[in-house]
Amino acid sequence: MKISMVSEHASPLAALGEVDAGGQNVHVAELSAGLTRAGHDVTVYTRRDSRDQPGEVTMPGGYRVVHVPAGPARHVPKDELLPHMGEFTRFLCSQWELDRPDLVHAHFWMSGLASLMAARSVAVPVVQTFHALGVVKRRHQGANDPSPAERIGLERLIGRHAARVAATCSDEVFELVRMGLPRSRMSVVPCGVDLDRFTPSGPREPRNHRYRIVAMGRLVPRKGFDVAIAALRSLPEVELVIAGGPQAGKLSEDPEALRLRRFAAETGVADRVHLTGQISRDEVPALLRSADVVVCTPWYEPFGIVPLEAMACGVPVVASAVGGLTDTVVDGVTGIHVPPKRPDAVAAAVRKLLSDAALRDAYGIAGADRARCRYSWDRIATDTLRVYERVVPAAALSGEETG
Repeated sequence: MKISMVSEHASPLAALGEVDAGGQNVHVAELSAGLTRAGHDVTVYTRRDSRDQPGEVTMPGGYRVVHVPAGPARHVPKDELLPHMGEFTRFLCSQWELDRPDLVHAHFWMSGLASLMAARSVAVPVVQTFHALGVVKRRHQGANDPSPAERIGLERLIGRHAARVAATCSDEVFELVRMGLPRSRMSVVPCGVDLDRFTPSGPREPRNHRYRIVAMGRLVPRKGFDVAIAALRSLPEVELVIAGGPQAGKLSEDPEALRLRRFAAETGVADRVHLTGQISRDEVPALLRSADVVVCTPWYEPFGIVPLEAMACGVPVVASAVGGLTDTVVDGVTGIHVPPKRPDAVAAAVRKLLSDAALRDAYGIAGADRARCRYSWDRIATDTLRVYERVVPAAALSGEETG
């Protein structure tokens, strides 16, 4: 099958932890590689955000990445990309009229908008994965939500016109149904984890304190790193490592990094809070394995790939009971759920795990087993193909010419 992946702002080539680069980038990259391993022809379309980028790149996973000229060839915050989606759409039209795909899989709402408009002229079905929903973001951020005003209405429109919606978690299905979209055209396909990279055995980064907790992600307020910092007040002998954001040398210019450091100083734990800045994917497993506990304390989280990576490394997780974290982390089995924005609950959960090495080991073993059984990227690719089977003609699935 010939598959076009559209991911307008989240490129598989992006450095994770930077602004607008996170789990969606990993999802698109690993799913594309998994589908390619399964024998399908995959092309990813993403916006060109640097003059140095070539028009097309073949990735080690075997799929192609096409850089779409839409807007200036520099970084533009994703919430400012809507005016450039017309140009993005026209490029897709020109590509697909020359080389028609069997199916389009759009990632994020603006990709869905461009994909649906471009796919009309070539009569190709579109599967939509939102990765995050405007209605949830607005609920939690209110007036601080920088999303375009049109987002929520357009997401509802996209959900109605897509051939099928592939939601990443059960909580997202609930939100989509509340928006008035039909449950009958939704499937749940979670993100996955690279089980060759993330394993319980392997190097561990050295540490300076008796205990270590690790948090990872983009440096944005909704990730709730300040909740983890506040929890340290009642966790002596524990250091907190926060990985993500800009490169280490630029942390002093990052507003969220400065806010977190200021908060750590005010809380009296600055000597036990370490912001690493951006780290490479190769460095992540060793950092996770160095932790006694990985903490994920967002206000809300559409899916959350860090808990999966921690589980695959055999590390127990303390996670806010929000969004996709309620699916991946099994409370009392692979980790502990806590209410969002509750440092006291985080501290109590971490203290419980630090005081019981056998419990940590049990949760770690269960987490690694769950990751292997449910979240391999080959399994996710197979689940995604089942979604495609519902909307693509049988001839395309069997590899026959359809056009």
